[in-house]
Amino acid sequence: MQTIPNTQSFKTVDLIYSALFATLIMIGANITSFAPFLTIGGVPITLQTFFAILAGLVLGSKKGAIACTVYMCIGLAGAPVFSKFTGGFSAILLPTFGFIVTFIVSAYIAGKIAETYKTRLAYIIAALIAMAVNYILGTTWMYFAYTLWASAPEGFSFKLAWLWMLPPMPKDIILAIFAGFFAYRIQKVLKILPIK
Repeated sequence: MQTIPNTQSFKTVDLIYSALFATLIMIGANITSFAPFLTIGGVPITLQTFFAILAGLVLGSKKGAIACTVYMCIGLAGAPVFSKFTGGFSAILLPTFGFIVTFIVSAYIAGKIAETYKTRLAYIIAALIAMAVNYILGTTWMYFAYTLWASAPEGFSFKLAWLWMLPPMPKDIILAIFAGFFAYRIQKVLKILPIK
């Protein structure tokens, strides 16, 4: 009896790819420390979201989400892999920790769309949707964090939280589009996910 191979089963190469993307997210969190010129107008061009989305598009939904989970767990275990070389379980109380959690969701969503609609346009749309999810959930987490347990600035509101997110938004949109293009080309070479 012929069996259909499970494309989501883990192999040694999948573990290597997952570890690679976890490492890329670590580097992306602190890229401006190595390349200060990537700070434009006081806004650092971090690449965490880019690599998280790329992980989902290249590795698929489950493996991409696992790569982001590995990154988060390494940071919570104490390794200085979060932004500004921070780490430790106390990071969970930071208002921006929601963005790290959302990397897992974003990678899964991007991967699921890429697995289903295997075209270049679908990859770009998947990346943009994943970025939007990261912004919506991350900003909402940040708002509730400041409201419930962190020291909120004077006059803080949900609107203000979104105003804080406006400066990095254009670069994240551009990077998401690039992630879609780049991931599609990578899939043509690596063939991790079957595409048209």
